[in-house]
Amino acid sequence: MLAIIIAVILSVIVAAFVTWTVSENYHKNVASKKVGSAEEKARKIIDDAVKTAETTKREAELSAKEESIKAKNELDKEIQQRRSEVQKSERRIQKKEENIDRKLDNVEKREANLTKREEQINKEREKVANLNKQRIAELERISGLTSEQAKEFLLQTVEEDVKMDAAKLVKESLAAAKDEANKKAKDIVVTAIQRCAADHVAESTISVVQLPSDEMKGRIIGREGRNIRTLETMTGVELIIDDTPEAVVLSAFDPVRREVARIALEKLIVDGRIHPARIEETVEKAKKEVETVIREEGEAATLEVGVHGIHPELVKLLGRLKYRTSFGQNVLKHSIEVAELCGLLAAEVGEDIRLAKRAGLLHDIGKAIDQEQEGSHIQLGVELCKKYKESPMIINAVAAHHGDCEAESLIAVLVQAADTISAARPGARRETLDTYTNRIQQLEEITGDFDGVDKSFAIQAGREVRVVVIPDKINDDEMVLLARDIRKRIEEEMQYPGQIKVNVIRESRVTDVAK
Repeated sequence: MLAIIIAVILSVIVAAFVTWTVSENYHKNVASKKVGSAEEKARKIIDDAVKTAETTKREAELSAKEESIKAKNELDKEIQQRRSEVQKSERRIQKKEENIDRKLDNVEKREANLTKREEQINKEREKVANLNKQRIAELERISGLTSEQAKEFLLQTVEEDVKMDAAKLVKESLAAAKDEANKKAKDIVVTAIQRCAADHVAESTISVVQLPSDEMKGRIIGREGRNIRTLETMTGVELIIDDTPEAVVLSAFDPVRREVARIALEKLIVDGRIHPARIEETVEKAKKEVETVIREEGEAATLEVGVHGIHPELVKLLGRLKYRTSFGQNVLKHSIEVAELCGLLAAEVGEDIRLAKRAGLLHDIGKAIDQEQEGSHIQLGVELCKKYKESPMIINAVAAHHGDCEAESLIAVLVQAADTISAARPGARRETLDTYTNRIQQLEEITGDFDGVDKSFAIQAGREVRVVVIPDKINDDEMVLLARDIRKRIEEEMQYPGQIKVNVIRESRVTDVAK
């Protein structure tokens, strides 16, 4: 039994040893195979890397060659372009040199011609000098006087004529200087007028209020006329309700009252409640609105003209001028225009522009209260300017703008001129427009009555008349007499400001036809 066990154990040991040996050999074979395959892979990788490196190297070399070839081509192109530009420049320079050579040849030829001409001229001068000497000798022989004696005789003979000519020249120079001064003054005034173009709208003494229907007239009149009486009493305006369809006329010489009545009536018509209590309330509101408008208009006028620092009460009085008219001309617009004209004239003559505008704006300030207080608008304006601490120059300009007193400064004279320009401009005032139209017609009628006159035209606002005569009836000498006769008749029969220039024109034309 023991032997069997020992045999079994030995068998097991032998089997285990054999198994270990076989296993070890197997592992060694597997390991050797793996090492062999790894080495083979490593060799493949190295070969591939070598091949890749060589390929990359070849590609890099090819790329470098391509870049160098491309750079060389570009360089060749640039060199070719520069060569062509150099060639063009050389051709241009060559052409310029050829032109210069030609010009030099021409200059040399001209110099040669000039030299020949100078020689000819010198010869001619010598001939002229010789002939002059012969002429002088012949004259001395004929006259029996030497050249010095002849010069003295001529000087004595001409001296008196020269004195007369000098006197005439002085007289003409003085007349020309006066004409130039008048022309310059006219240019300044005309420039100021052109740069200050203002609209002129004739103001009226009535206002018309439109009604939504004729039934509203009865409501405005009220029971037994109490509404219309209340409205007329509160505003001082006459309401004219006639057959005019859907309209009521407000009549009053005081434009402020008329404006209050217009605003109040329009508010009552819109509200619909028309009775004495409501009328009184509405009229009070309308008065406040008009006062606000007056203040705003005064401020707007000062801003428009560019005058600052005027007393607030004077500003309000300026606003009242919006509702004041003179011969149909709005006084506020007239004052603004005078201020602008004063500024333009002051700029032309070198005076203080702001001070001139201030004087022009305030020159008619007295018209804001002349309907409420006694005295002329000039006296009232001077009192207002003194009351509100205006400068003495402004006060004198206000006092002298109609020539009632002497102007103490150039600005006062400018205010006079600007006021005349604004008021006397055609269309500014009704009365002036009629006078202007009649003067133009009368001027053309007078000049057209003379024999030999073909046409006559009054121009320059009636300050000049051009008379076209018939050349067959009036000659050049008779033109002088005709101009004098026309001037005398104008002076005898017409009344006009300033001067009227008479131009007589005679024109002869000869016409023929080439066939």
